[in-house]
Amino acid sequence: MSERVGLWWARRQFSKGVEVPYPVGTYREAWGQFPALIRQYHPELNAGIVLSQVPPAADVLLLWQCEAGHRFAATPDEQRNRPGRERRRSAWCPDCADIARPARALPMRDAVTLPDPAVPVAVVNPTERTLLRPRMPRRKLQVCPKTPDLPIGEPFLSACAPKPASAIEAQVRADLFARLSVTPALNAVRVARPFFDHVEVWPDFLLPELRVAVEYDSTGRHGLEHVGKRAVADRRKDRALRAARWEVVRIRTGKLEPLGPHDMQMSAWSKKGLERLIDTLRDIRGPLLVDPYLA
Repeated sequence: MSERVGLWWARRQFSKGVEVPYPVGTYREAWGQFPALIRQYHPELNAGIVLSQVPPAADVLLLWQCEAGHRFAATPDEQRNRPGRERRRSAWCPDCADIARPARALPMRDAVTLPDPAVPVAVVNPTERTLLRPRMPRRKLQVCPKTPDLPIGEPFLSACAPKPASAIEAQVRADLFARLSVTPALNAVRVARPFFDHVEVWPDFLLPELRVAVEYDSTGRHGLEHVGKRAVADRRKDRALRAARWEVVRIRTGKLEPLGPHDMQMSAWSKKGLERLIDTLRDIRGPLLVDPYLA
């Protein structure tokens, strides 16, 4: 059960036998990829304990304050996994999220609807009066029919792929395909299992001749991208590509931690970063295969 931060800190002091169980900066790298949470956390609201002293896996209730002034208690795990698919800054605050998505009022009824007698109800334990209704059938996954019937791992031009939304991705694309003479027009890879509602995935950049997918990751404007549940989706995407015999290189910026063996951490994209990427491609496929495509 989660406990208040003051009690949690005192218990850690007793168990470790020291005044400061976790020095300042111990978990700076783990929290560095969540800039929105760094802005919402205030040591004066949490017994003077700074965020870099709190383990991300600690089962402790911390007090947070959003930019609108709402205060709420949540554990580190709840905050790190809160945004989900939301792209609004308010996704980090439950009060702001409720304001942005007000609950719909139930329609008023003049008469009380009684249970349908035709619905079977089974009594499992008569002494406890436990009732068990039939389990609802699982919803069948609807897969987009626009994906062409291609062999697993085949790259193609997809009509469903989203268009690049950031200027930096356009710059990375221009630099990458100016350096490598590979097919630039393909944007999707056919995979074996559905990825959400498609049997295709859309990497940021495809190098078909090398069978390498390149992703450019940043935390985005509101600090919501590629963190929490989105990082879980990124790992699923990488597994789907590797199962199709592709390799993945992620360029991780904004203090994002690597997800795979070939991921690269950068502060920002640059010409030096491009050469690092070329060297990584050589490590994956070998210079004999990569160097002939260099422009």
